[in-house]
Amino acid sequence: MSGTLVLVRHGQSEWNLKNLFTGWRDVDLTEQGHKEAKEAGQKLKARGLKFDIAFTSALIRAQKTCQHILDAVGQSDLKTIRDQALNERDYGDLSGLNKDDARKKWGEEQVHIWRRSYDVPPPGGESLKDTGARVWPYYLHDMQSHVLRGGTVLVAAHGNSLRALIMALDGKSGEEIVKLELGTGVPVIYKLNADSTVASKDVLEN
Repeated sequence: MSGTLVLVRHGQSEWNLKNLFTGWRDVDLTEQGHKEAKEAGQKLKARGLKFDIAFTSALIRAQKTCQHILDAVGQSDLKTIRDQALNERDYGDLSGLNKDDARKKWGEEQVHIWRRSYDVPPPGGESLKDTGARVWPYYLHDMQSHVLRGGTVLVAAHGNSLRALIMALDGKSGEEIVKLELGTGVPVIYKLNADSTVASKDVLEN
């Protein structure tokens, strides 16, 4: 028996648009972000997908993305679990700063290391490795059983929390995963075997 896991990064946020480090700051979607989330829902509806349960983070941009998708597939009232384990990576002292201003303050090379290395966190924040240390156990304990029973699970979350999950599912190294870019509002559909191995993966690009 195979189950389906659908991962969707939230639509464009107000701080994505402004080129700010967001992390755990609770900012809303832009008009474009709402559109991207609705379009993601329409793509999943076109695939005939119906969900058994949905998971999202404690942040409004992911929650609204999740709701737009459920509305689109006709499951507005589906049980949805919110948990900060799925929150975006915490950018610590960088949170709220313009990325160009951060480069001026700390230097381009240092900011690049904080953004793109696997295990070097920014001051007061998390590395991608740290993010994975909370995302992967949450998946194993709270989400995986629904998939392995043959269910279809929606996860609407964030670029880095989803990259941490994809790293484990795809068996990627830290160096490989930091090069992976997830588009806003782009669904990634996994079919998982009963032994939790990946049977197939489909990215619904725009």
